[in-house]
Parts: sequence; C-alpha cells; structure tokens
Amino acid sequence: MSLLLSLETSSPICSVALHHIDDGRLLGQAELRLEKSHSTHLTVLIDQLVTNTGHALTDLAAVAVSDGPGSYTGLRIGAAAAKGLCFALDIPLLAVGTLPALAHQVAARTPRAASWLYCPMLDARRQEVYTALYRADGQPLLLPTNLVLDATSLAEHLAHHAVLFFGSGAAKFQPLVATNPGAVFLPEVQPSAISTGELALEAYHRQEFQDVAYYEPFYLKEVYTTTPKGQ
Repeated sequence: MSLLLSLETSSPICSVALHHIDDGRLLGQAELRLEKSHSTHLTVLIDQLVTNTGHALTDLAAVAVSDGPGSYTGLRIGAAAAKGLCFALDIPLLAVGTLPALAHQVAARTPRAASWLYCPMLDARRQEVYTALYRADGQPLLLPTNLVLDATSLAEHLAHHAVLFFGSGAAKFQPLVATNPGAVFLPEVQPSAISTGELALEAYHRQEFQDVAYYEPFYLKEVYTTTPKGQ
C-alpha cells in the first residue's frame, strides 16, 4: 500500500499523520502537546501511528516534513527523523513550508474562504514574527519573511482586504491593529501534520522531491543562541 507519513515539528506540538497517497484519505493522526517532547517521542508516535492503523513502515511510499520556519531544534529533529526513514526505506522526501501549511489549514475550514486573506504568524522573539500572506488558493501575496511588528505592518493589505491572523505570534500583533475592522484574529491555531500531509500529497504527484542527503530545513534567519555564564 502507498502511504505518506507527515511530520510536523516546527512548534512545541509534536504531530504526525498518515495519508493514503492514491486517494488522499487521512488514515490517522497523533500528537503530543508537550514542550520539548520531539526528541524522545517523535519516533514512538510514528511507530504507534503506523501500527495502530494496521500498517508497517515498509508500506510508506514517501515521508513529508515541516520545512520551517519555526523552532530550530524542532525542525532539525523532524528533518533527521524524516531523512533517516527515507534512507532506510529508499523512498522520497518531501518538504512543506510551515506558513503555507498553516494558511491551508485555516482556509480549508473557513466559510466563504475566497473573501479573506490568510496571515500566519509564528513567534520569533520580542516583537518579531515569521509571517507570510496568502490567498485562499494558496497563492502568496507576501513570501515568508521575518517581520518586526509595529502599527504600520501590513497596512497596505489591511487597507483593501479582510485578513485572518493566526499562529503563535499573532497575539503580539493584535493590540497594534485593534481598531482596524479588517483584522480578525483566530486563537488556538497550531501547526498540524494533517495540513503538512495535504500539501505534501500535491507535491508528491508533482514529484517535487528533496535531495535526502543535502536537505536542510528553511530556518529563515540565523539560529538564536546564548553563551552560558562563566564561559
């Protein structure tokens, strides 16, 4: 059987999903909403999901992974797991951007979807977010970027469109545009391996595969590190 395994590790949520490649059916999904759970639980979630749906890893035809931006550590863990499976099973690797997957997730569940623009925002410390802007069909109006938020951010788009804002960084922007009736904020929208898988299915049929040996996640900016005191 041809199955697609999808991994979403760009946020504190560790999420995996399994789709049937031929007809796109969702066969199962599992996630843990625990901080820093990826390194210890990702492979367990994968094994449990595949087993509980009555399949084996040898049924996988491809693996998809969240490409970023997002948590540096989470993205690296997801990429390492995905590449390991692809190497071991000799199957292709797919990468799906975190921001377009989030936008797809919301647009697919929004009534009159075409009447909105979709703006996922991921927290990037202080007043900065990773963000992009999409139409309901996934066409980008603003490509993924890191943006320092102020009251003028995205003003041109908000002047002409109604925009849905969501994701871990959206709450920082809400008070800056509180008086703008075109800005609508959706709480509790988190990245999901289901949406990663839905976009990955399209990429699979277009044969947009990654080079397993050289693939690296899309971090968007340099990783933030600190030096322990005393060093």
